[in-house]
Formats: sequence, structure tokens, C-alpha cells
Amino acid sequence: MNKATADAPFARDPKRLNAALTALAARFGNRLVTARAVREQHANTTTWIPNEPPDAVVFPQSTADVQEIVRVCAAHRVPVIPFGVGTSLEGHINAPFGGVSIDFRDMNRVIAVHPEDLDCVVEPGITRKALNEHLRDTGLFFPIDPGADASLGGMAATRCSGTNAVRYGTMKDNVLALDVVLANGEIMRTARRAKKTAAGYDLTRLFVGAEGTLGVITSLTLKLAGIPEAIASGVCPFPSVEACCNAAILTIQSGIPVARIELLDALQVKASNAYSKLSLPEVPMLFVEFHGSNESVAEQSKRFGEIAQEFGGGPFDWAVKAEERSRLWQARHDAYWAGRALRPGTQAIATDVCVPISRLAECVTATQADLAQSRLTAPILGHVGDGNFHLTLLVDPADADEVARAQKLCERLVERAMAMDGTCTGEHGVGQGKMKYLAAELGEPALAAMRAIKEALDPDGIMNPGKVVGFAPGGP
Repeated sequence: MNKATADAPFARDPKRLNAALTALAARFGNRLVTARAVREQHANTTTWIPNEPPDAVVFPQSTADVQEIVRVCAAHRVPVIPFGVGTSLEGHINAPFGGVSIDFRDMNRVIAVHPEDLDCVVEPGITRKALNEHLRDTGLFFPIDPGADASLGGMAATRCSGTNAVRYGTMKDNVLALDVVLANGEIMRTARRAKKTAAGYDLTRLFVGAEGTLGVITSLTLKLAGIPEAIASGVCPFPSVEACCNAAILTIQSGIPVARIELLDALQVKASNAYSKLSLPEVPMLFVEFHGSNESVAEQSKRFGEIAQEFGGGPFDWAVKAEERSRLWQARHDAYWAGRALRPGTQAIATDVCVPISRLAECVTATQADLAQSRLTAPILGHVGDGNFHLTLLVDPADADEVARAQKLCERLVERAMAMDGTCTGEHGVGQGKMKYLAAELGEPALAAMRAIKEALDPDGIMNPGKVVGFAPGGP
């Protein structure tokens, strides 16, 4: 990377910034906001990564608006940071070098639905719940469910996953095409609506998970799924987290097409009982769900029950009514807030890793032992059907020793996962928080390739600098 490019984001030139903001104010009027409170809301607020606000926030209403914002920022070499609803956990929306946050709140339309093709086209600001509400009368739904009511653009940018991933895949499996505004202001279409293509590089997947570092997503073409004829959900207690994991592993290995299979350890169940007003036994537990016909759901449930018994699990408690299922899964989605309520006044540090499912039980039990030895409080939960699990560390930020122990535990967690041929993040993304692990996980040739792509598409480094690769002091 040439010196001029590498230095660009580090030189916060007030003249260039003022020129850019003057031009944007002339174009967008009161849709350009510089109030400190609003700027701080558009930086990291969900973890212990410091809040680094942008210099301004702009609210575009069309792709043409986004192009204009990017062109102005490119002309003055001012950073651009895309913003959905701000639920990401690794500092993706921070502005370490200042710049302009593009908030997609007003770009929230469903552009088209093609029921016969099982796909739709949407703007990036629409949330997953709003999309599924729009689709309700079509008999279709968008299955990726990260828990938070995230925006679809943000979900694509972070390559998110969620509770349904074991059956429906992750975001990378469900995005057919994107419209992207590049760093020079040009609009690029990554693919057509066809379900598969062998034409050229897979540009769609290049931008899914790029975290806004290569361009700004302005529309998404998404796969849809049919709403199942029958849905069965339930909870199954187990004598240990290891038994939960082993039951989940055997369920997947047996080919049972489970839709969701979620682990909650005893501490997380306790937290969820208190926060979501449940009355579950406070032991390790699997939340499971099956989709299909009435006959297939009954068969899948029966086979899962038999596997659970092999590992001392049961009894399996069914949530038969739709409202019972909704309450159960809402409790799972509220697990982060439930965990925080266990220790009021502390900071919650959410982190995740993912390992091959054959190593899942070993990784989770070793992590539990590490938590106990480190004298730290952290509920464990996870999408155990694909080997992904999360910790919500509850840490007193005023206790330097406790913060240091938590940081060291997070480092050991990543090292443990990578030693098992896993990854530093299954679905949270890299952002700022996990950049330092990429070299160990992927190696220098892979990082060099990423930097080359970054420089080719964003030679001045204005696209969400300081994330993933390059342009960050101490980064990989």
C-alpha cells in the first residue's frame, strides 16, 4: 500500500472536513446533523470498545443521495461509515478517524417481492421484523434471525447468522445480489436475481461481511423461504453443558433437519427466568424448534427426544401454541439483556467463537472451567447446531483487575477456538475488536490479499477505515 494511501485516514484535516460538511449541508439541509448526542449514538454503545463518534450524521433517502454523500467525502478524503441500527458488537460503527456516518433509517422500503421466485428486493435500512411483517400475507418469510431487530444492510455487512442458521444458513447463503456505492461514487450491481451463477468473481459474497470497508450497500436481493406448515418448539433440560452439546452434535450428525437448537447454561437460564418471567428449571438447557409438515415435525421431535434421553436429558417440554413459542424465543433473543440484569451496574462484554461441532462440547466445558478459575461471571449461550457459542461477560469497568482478567479470558477463548480449527468470531464480525486475531487465524497471504482488494476498491481508504484490515494503528 502506497504511503499516501496509508496516511490518508490518519490526517484529520479540519479544512477538508469543513469543506465536506459545507457541501453536504448545502445538499441535505437538516438531514445533516452535527449534534454531539446524535453523533455519539452513531458510534459504539454496546461493548467496552470506546465510543468514537463521527463528525456528522447524514440521513439519505435514495441511492442517489448515498452517491452524492460518497462523492463529496471522496473529493475531500473524509471517511464514510455506514450505519443500520447500531446493534453490532465489535465497534463496526465507530469513527476512529472522524468522518460522516450514513444512517439508513429513511431507506427502509421493500422495493419488490417475487413470490413465485422466492425472493425480494429491499433497501438496507429495513429491519428483519419489518420485512417479515410485510411478507406475512405472502406465505413467505426471511429466515435469518440474529436476535436483535437489525437492519438488513447491517446484517449483510457483518455476515450475520442467528438461531435459524442450522437449517437456513447464514446471511452469506441468503443474499442473491447487492447494489453497492463504491468509494468513487459509482453504483455497482454484484449479480442478477438468478439463484445461481458461474459468471465471474463472486462479488456478492465479497461485500457480504466486508463491514462497509469496500463500499456502501444500497439495496439487497434476498432469498425467501416458505412459512412451514407445522412448527414445534420446546425446551429440554440436561445434567450438564457437555450433555447439551453432545446431544446437539448427535442430532446434527443424525441428519435430523432441526430448524433451531440453542444452548443456555444454568446461569443464563436463571437470568432468563428472572428477566422474561419464565419458570424453567435452572439447569443447562436446549431450546429446539422443528419446521415441516405435521408428520415430519412429529418424527423429528420423537427422534430428538430419544437422543436427549441418551445423554440424560428430559423431560422435553413442548410449547404448543404460537404465543408460547413466541414467548420462548423472545426470551432467547433477550438473553443479552437478561444477562446484564444479573449484575446491575456492570458492563456487558459480548463475545463469540465458532468451532467444528465435534469439538464444541470440549470448547464449552473448557471455557466454563476458565471462567470459574478467572473468578468471572458470564452466562453462556449459543447456536450449538453450527458450533457457535457466546459469552456475556459482566465486568465492573472501575475494577482494573477484573477488566484485565476479562480481557485475558477473551484472548484465551479465541486461542482455544483456533487451536480446535475454529474462528475468532462465528457471527459478530471483526470490526475493531477482533482485527488483531486475523493474522493468526488466516495467515499473512490471506491478509495481503484482503489489503490488495481494499486498496483496489478504496485507494484513499475512506470506507469505514480502521476495521477488518489496514488503516489502523496496531492493526494486522
